[in-house]
Amino acid sequence: METKIILERLRERHNITALNEMQQLMAGTSAMKLILLSPTGSGKTAAFAIRLLRQLKPSSGSVQAVIIAPSRELVLQIANVIRPVAAGLKTVALYGGHSMDDEVSSLTPVPDIIVATPGRLLDHLRRSTVNVSSTGALVLDEYDKSLELGFLDEMKRITQRMKALKMIMLTSATPLEEMPSFIPMKGAEIVDFTASGERSRLQIARVDSPERDKLATLADLLRSLPDGRAIVFVNHRESAERVVSYLRREKFPAGIYHGGLEQRERQLAVDLLNNGTTPILVSTDLGARGLDIDSVNYVIHYHLPLSHESWTHRNGRTARMGADGTAYVIIAEEENIPEYVDWQRAYNPRSVASDGITSHVATLYFNAGKKEKISRGDIVGYLIQKGGLSAGEIGRIVVNDHSAIAAVPRDKAAQVVETLSPHRLKNTRVKVSLINA
Repeated sequence: METKIILERLRERHNITALNEMQQLMAGTSAMKLILLSPTGSGKTAAFAIRLLRQLKPSSGSVQAVIIAPSRELVLQIANVIRPVAAGLKTVALYGGHSMDDEVSSLTPVPDIIVATPGRLLDHLRRSTVNVSSTGALVLDEYDKSLELGFLDEMKRITQRMKALKMIMLTSATPLEEMPSFIPMKGAEIVDFTASGERSRLQIARVDSPERDKLATLADLLRSLPDGRAIVFVNHRESAERVVSYLRREKFPAGIYHGGLEQRERQLAVDLLNNGTTPILVSTDLGARGLDIDSVNYVIHYHLPLSHESWTHRNGRTARMGADGTAYVIIAEEENIPEYVDWQRAYNPRSVASDGITSHVATLYFNAGKKEKISRGDIVGYLIQKGGLSAGEIGRIVVNDHSAIAAVPRDKAAQVVETLSPHRLKNTRVKVSLINA
């Protein structure tokens, strides 16, 4: 694709009116082996997409590029960035927890770009539903995270089938201690933006808890903050369940995210954070990277992180792309503080008057989606014409294969569900319900 067309579509589809320094560099380089080091939230996906798409030709009937990412959420994020820009090239996403039948159907005609988790792509290769023998471009996104999650063997098995590679890009949020032995990266151009000050607007504050159990202090902190989005990080799944149960009893709009949840539950938690239904997300370190979250105002370390990397990636969820953000570290008396945990100031939530973090949004669930030929435009029209809402009252809409969700005013949500019940959507009987959150 021509660079001019790529940049025009980034502006039109993603409102990227000016490239940052990293993206400019990737738009200009002709290197065929690249290692891109960049912190979370720096525009890395758009940066490698620019370089990758410049390499691709009009639809060729074979898989031209493969992008491997360590999580379902990141796969979907990448696909949602690339698909609108790569018009004329077919892009598909393959990941665990997704219908295999739907994925196999999406592979006909053959896609030009595949974005996939390692295990799912290897499954397709073993089933012979995907052929990458002639694929010329490979991106290993968040390679360091893939290593943490134990995907080395899967990535090696996949690349062994890729005999025609000409372009290889490897991205990471931290400098790499281990380079992939299964792909030739000798002589690769290294683009390092890890020390470029992407999080220079981050403020870190210490919050002292008078008790070892920090729940009451966490509640005081959340009540003291101006309205916005917050991620509360804990170290264990059981802790996440305990904290979110407490917050819900205290009437906070809180969601939960950890590896013990099913993929659809995890994605829904992210969607409800993004659309404002549950602007507080209690998460393990699984949520520190790879999630497609618009903006987070506050990161709260309920538990101290267990590693420097965890500290870095948790804080990387806020103060992204030049925005302001604050990380709060809750410290109990006599708690051992790792040397990598620091702060600029102390913060006493009990001395601050605020309405706290609240939600004015509810989410409607539709039991039909893309496979039933339902689009975002269809849902907007349905909510306006049959639900009695104005366009300005309709928030974020997400359409999945067999379901969809839409954000609406909380004080009108129940009435909208009742009003819609006798009406069809595109001549299809669709059940609309309210998600309890």
